[in-house]
Amino acid sequence: MPSPESRVSAQVEGQGISMRGGWASRGGWDFWAVRVFLVVCTGAVSYTSGPFGLRGIAAASVGLLIALVVLLAELRLRRAALSGLLGGALGAVLGVFAALLVTLVISRTNEPEPTKSFLEFSALFAFGYLGLVLGSRRGGEMKVDGLDGLFGKKAAPAESMKLLDTSVLIDGRIADICEAQFMEGVLGVPQFVLHELQMVADSSDSLKRQRGRRGLEVLQRIQKMPQVEVRILDADFPQAGDVDHKLVELARQTGAKIVTNDFNLNKVATVQGFVVLNVNQLAHALKPAVLPGEPMRVLILREGKEPNQGVAYLDDGTMVVVDGARRLINKSVDITVTSVHQTTAGKMIFGRLEERAEQMAPPLRQAAAAGRGDGGGAVRTDTTSRVEPPVRLPERGPLDRQARPIFPESDVR
Repeated sequence: MPSPESRVSAQVEGQGISMRGGWASRGGWDFWAVRVFLVVCTGAVSYTSGPFGLRGIAAASVGLLIALVVLLAELRLRRAALSGLLGGALGAVLGVFAALLVTLVISRTNEPEPTKSFLEFSALFAFGYLGLVLGSRRGGEMKVDGLDGLFGKKAAPAESMKLLDTSVLIDGRIADICEAQFMEGVLGVPQFVLHELQMVADSSDSLKRQRGRRGLEVLQRIQKMPQVEVRILDADFPQAGDVDHKLVELARQTGAKIVTNDFNLNKVATVQGFVVLNVNQLAHALKPAVLPGEPMRVLILREGKEPNQGVAYLDDGTMVVVDGARRLINKSVDITVTSVHQTTAGKMIFGRLEERAEQMAPPLRQAAAAGRGDGGGAVRTDTTSRVEPPVRLPERGPLDRQARPIFPESDVR
């Protein structure tokens, strides 16, 4: 029968993702080639045409300035949403159309030509600017979901990936959380985490070997769940050093969350601004809230440190210290919570017995003591220890001891 580590290693083969560098998200060399071509062409056209009566370097500088303005506009528009771009373009077209209507009116006036030209260009710039700004501002109110097909396939939403640490796999509770469908998105397991699990499973120490095999079995159990997608990541960072730093570096490049039980990794990743999901914190948050004055029924298991104290435990392991419950070990009692203290080891609940239980305890003790003290069957009638003699039934005489028929003889002969 194959071991868990061999089965997981067989499933790992052929799986992985290709890590894209930061340059891929900003555009490849072809985009920079187009930009350089634009700058060169604009400078050459301006150099040969000589706008504004300029010649030579001065004319080429005007072309380079225009190309720089276009590139800056590209950088700004690249971060704009599709609705803003469509709104701005539609607003600019409507503004230019309104400016044309105004210029038709201005052209029929008796003003001098320089004044007409000034008013026409002013109307064009003013209405075009107003249409562009107002359209881009109001573009967010447009419903552009149906237009995604015009620009290609609709972009899928970014997947939420969570990186599993070695400690959380060895712990095993992550499988129960996944089975309860509280984990969504993709669960990523890097190759260096699998390698560390395999090293622990192959350890000479029997305890470490058992922990490593448990982690591999938990991973295999998660892979069999149909509602969970487990992805093996081939990315590695030899320069990062240990597994914790590699996980932080992988989370930085992929934007994923880290799932761990390691206290130090939790602190380091949180300080650097990464989202960390700690199973221990989740278990602590799921503990029921207990307030002073609430009733509770617990089973007293052992004696407390202080005199007359009993100790019980809740289902989640929370310690309950009950005052006056030392005599009730291995019994379930009703208590009232008096205070709740939070310590570094966890939560501690302090309580006392309910008045009903305290009132029932003395009569029970007195009855038990009476039963032990009266061995001859005597009954105590008052508190002065006056004892009544036991009642004896009268003995039968010799005649009464004779045998009698069960059925009496009939009078009819």
